[in-house]
Amino acid sequence: MDIAEISKQLEDTGYIVLAKPLADDLLEKLFARCQDDPARFHAAQVGRGAAKREIGSIRGDVIDWLDADNSSDRIYLACMDELRLGLNAALFLGLFDYECHYAIYEKGAGYAKHSDVLQGKKNRILTTVLYLNKDWQAANGGELVVYDPTGMSVIARVNPAFGTMIIFLSESFPHEVLTSLATRRSITGWFRVSGS
Repeated sequence: MDIAEISKQLEDTGYIVLAKPLADDLLEKLFARCQDDPARFHAAQVGRGAAKREIGSIRGDVIDWLDADNSSDRIYLACMDELRLGLNAALFLGLFDYECHYAIYEKGAGYAKHSDVLQGKKNRILTTVLYLNKDWQAANGGELVVYDPTGMSVIARVNPAFGTMIIFLSESFPHEVLTSLATRRSITGWFRVSGS
């Protein structure tokens, strides 16, 4: 990954869309991992702590957190740690750790407009989404729509094509996943600051 380019875009606009920042062999391993055992996945929830709830009308994906004991997951986590260190050196963000999960949206699923900063906490600094959808067509829907900080104007629409990654300031940009008309796979993660 080009740390200088990513840093400049984050500083200038707060987000960047990267066409294919990771090696093809790693993408293939992550693609396989995102579908190797459906039993690993469980319905995603909204909220935090005791208020966590599964609300399909808001969020329809199933998720599985990456596991450092799995070799493919470990390689991806190492890449993201390298990015964390590079961004800390360039932008002095104080990023402390990274958490991420695989997400699968089956046909008809989406995620209503939301912010990645959990209520009462401001520990998520940067959001990352890596897409794992081969031969994705525009007609399949499932775009990530990113809004300006007011939530009123669209500033980016990201097609979830294989290998594409978006990185954005978690607190600044509300976003939504449009209804997917085909199975849509990704890895979503957050760089956090200490005290999380």
